[in-house]
Amino acid sequence: MDLFVTLIGTAASVPTSARGTAATLIARGGERWLVDCGEGTQRQLLRSGQGLVDLDRILITHMHGDHYLGLPGLFKTYGLRGRERPLELIGPRGLIRLMEAMQPIIGRLPFPVDLEEIDEPGPAVALRGDGFRFDAFPTRHSIPSVGYALVEDPRPGAFDLDAARALGVTPGPDFGLLQRGEEVVTPAGRTVRPDEVLGAARPGRTVVITGDTEPCDATREAARGAAVLVHEATFLDEDRARARETRHTTAREAAELARDAGVGLLVLTHLSSRCAPSDVRAEAGAVFPETLVPRDFDQIEIPFPERGEPLVHPVRGRARPAAADGASEAPATFPAE
Repeated sequence: MDLFVTLIGTAASVPTSARGTAATLIARGGERWLVDCGEGTQRQLLRSGQGLVDLDRILITHMHGDHYLGLPGLFKTYGLRGRERPLELIGPRGLIRLMEAMQPIIGRLPFPVDLEEIDEPGPAVALRGDGFRFDAFPTRHSIPSVGYALVEDPRPGAFDLDAARALGVTPGPDFGLLQRGEEVVTPAGRTVRPDEVLGAARPGRTVVITGDTEPCDATREAARGAAVLVHEATFLDEDRARARETRHTTAREAAELARDAGVGLLVLTHLSSRCAPSDVRAEAGAVFPETLVPRDFDQIEIPFPERGEPLVHPVRGRARPAAADGASEAPATFPAE
């Protein structure tokens, strides 16, 4: 099953001519989830080449405007398009009050918005689906905030065709039953168990998105062994004191956390216009070489672990303005330049 992460908005606090505010699109099979929805997200989706995705769920990390101000416009557009199926909106404490305050702006919608407010001090399962779950874990910011981890269930081990044939299993539907964990009976009357023809269980994939936070143990634990960690890097290490004051993270700190958690790829977002992306890349890459400082609309393809490392597809062939983030940006690469 395909799994892609597309960086829809990577700027900190305010948009620039090159970057939109916080929004990350996760696509797994036929499902689409958006983590955060900053100002102008619907236009960013259109510019990304993804189109105005008919999202299944939106997950908000915290109630600062650069992470939710895109909701009214997106909801209104869905209404104009005649959406009828429910849209689930998940977020930390304060989400219900926020939606009540925005109700006069959003107005009546032809589809229901189902709200789920996470109000637990520790990790919680935000939602479950077919073969996966989204965990919400507490992060450390200036207001209640959570990060999200997409965690896939373990998969059955590789199917041993030769072993199945040797045991007398008839090729066809019985192979599928064994792969799904069910016993079958051969024409000779022998019962064959799945563990006789399947290898060790294979791990699924984990993708972690932090939102705004200073470094914290909860993120480190959620990201342990993750294929991809999308972590904020609002400051450089020279401004660490300011990062502590505002409850944000430096590029070096994010890299140290990724190294300690053993992630496959670190993706740095929430980039300040005060920091040149090349400096962010250099600082983090010196600690953790598998670091990507993306442009908006860069996409990461995440194969199953046995099929290799995450693949970065830099944005190409789509119109975009020149960088205006304090320095010209080199094309995003992996590993870090």
